Amino acid sequence: MALDERGRDLTSAQFAARLQAWAAGRTPTAFAIGGPDGLEEALRNEAELQLRLSAFTLPHALAQVLLCEQLYRAASLLAGHPYHRE
Repeated sequence: MALDERGRDLTSAQFAARLQAWAAGRTPTAFAIGGPDGLEEALRNEAELQLRLSAFTLPHALAQVLLCEQLYRAASLLAGHPYHRE
């Protein structure tokens, strides 16, 4: 998964469902976060999914924190914990 400003927007529930599908298919999953100039076009094109964390430009370290939070949220959703947005 390439994290890129031109990527798709997913809700937390959609992101959790995507992770669940990958886990069910035992598909290895990696996340690529670009530097100040983003990701190389070849890497973006090779990714199964290009995902946008925000419409804002984010520092690399903040993008890492946001990704970690979304992974935690997805794990919580998949474990059946209540979700305040539903």
